[in-house]
Amino acid sequence: MSVWKKLVTAIKGSVNETAEAVADSQALRILDQEIREAKEELRNSDQALTQIMAKRKLSEQKVADLNASIAEYEQHARAASEKGNNNLALECAQKVVELKNQQTNETQYLDQFASSEKTLKRNIAQAKANLRRMEQQVDTVKATQFVQKAQVSVSSRHLGANSKMKTAAESLSRIQERQKQKQAEFEAASELASEESGGDLAQRLAQAGITSNQSSANDELSRILGQ
Repeated sequence: MSVWKKLVTAIKGSVNETAEAVADSQALRILDQEIREAKEELRNSDQALTQIMAKRKLSEQKVADLNASIAEYEQHARAASEKGNNNLALECAQKVVELKNQQTNETQYLDQFASSEKTLKRNIAQAKANLRRMEQQVDTVKATQFVQKAQVSVSSRHLGANSKMKTAAESLSRIQERQKQKQAEFEAASELASEESGGDLAQRLAQAGITSNQSSANDELSRILGQ
């Protein structure tokens, strides 16, 4: 693959990664918005459920009142019949028929309210569970994204630090080598100066235990005694 093709491939890869990152970020924003809208819908659903539950309770109370009225007029019909007042007993019986019709209709309403309440409770509970699961997944994705960004940052800094450390170590090594070279030059110059001044011979004579001063003193003593 030519250098140009490699460069084009690298650019395409970078563009694709950037586009994917933007799309992922946009997807998270969309999910956040959808979660907020879902929560609002669930609040509306809770309000609707509360209204249905209230109507169910009212319907229950109405059915209970109708049952009490039916029992009351049945008692009235029996009392009127026992007293021989058949017309009054018949009127009470007719009232019982009307109340039973109302009770039947109201019981149907009650059953519908109870069924709607049960279904809505189940659906709301399922929706809330799904929403909590979605929120947990989104939070996990966000947390993972933050951690991975931190890891990338740390890795980049670590690589940069390693590169700087390597450069610094190389510089230190060069400095040490230059110092060694300079020290060697100083020592060589010192040796050269010593040789030129005869210091090297005097040093070697001294190391051999021979000094020019001692030799001159012996010669002088011999001369004096010889005189």
